[in-house]
Amino acid sequence: MKTLKVLVACEESQTVCKAFRELGHEAYSCDIQECSGGHPEWHIVGDVLEQLDKEWDLIIAHPPCTYLSRGGCRWLFPNGKLNEERYKKGLEAKEFFLKFYNLKCKFVVIENPIPHKVFNMPKESQLIQPYEFGHKAQKSTLLWLKGLPKLKPTNIVEPEYYICKKGWRHSKFCANWDAKKKSVTFSGIAKAMAKQYGDFINSGMSVEEWLDNIMENTKEEYEE
Repeated sequence: MKTLKVLVACEESQTVCKAFRELGHEAYSCDIQECSGGHPEWHIVGDVLEQLDKEWDLIIAHPPCTYLSRGGCRWLFPNGKLNEERYKKGLEAKEFFLKFYNLKCKFVVIENPIPHKVFNMPKESQLIQPYEFGHKAQKSTLLWLKGLPKLKPTNIVEPEYYICKKGWRHSKFCANWDAKKKSVTFSGIAKAMAKQYGDFINSGMSVEEWLDNIMENTKEEYEE
């Protein structure tokens, strides 16, 4: 297996970084903040845009979503009127997002919540939920994929709580979660990314070949 060189952009928790490291890949998180994941030797502190031109096999980005998220629409349109200052910050966030979307790197993943339609963001590749990866939580998360197949659920369970708002009310479970805690990638999703994306890139297959291979394996398992 080839050791992949992976950049996890805008991540200080190191959840995704450590998932790739556990599988033997050379992964680095990067953020303007110091890391909280316990491995500063795997963390780059500074402007992630300065790292994008280096040779990476895979880039996974978590660009800030505060001003883009649909969840903030009550602040974007207070009393039904557009908040021009917040809208401007949203456009700046979109411009930053597009830095990753337009990368020349062969394999790119961008993760963000559902954006407000006023920003006319590119169409996502996939919507995933934590409960598809072993966590009893519902949090709609979008992935924009370049050169990669959709992430396959690994352990579907029944959701018991919402991470973000459900009709303007937080569930009791996460009412005290701050924005930083809510933004951390679930470990089940991180592990699925490390395993599936790593295996796919190392396979040398096209997305079509990879999907055909998965279908064939599923069929064989069913027949057994």
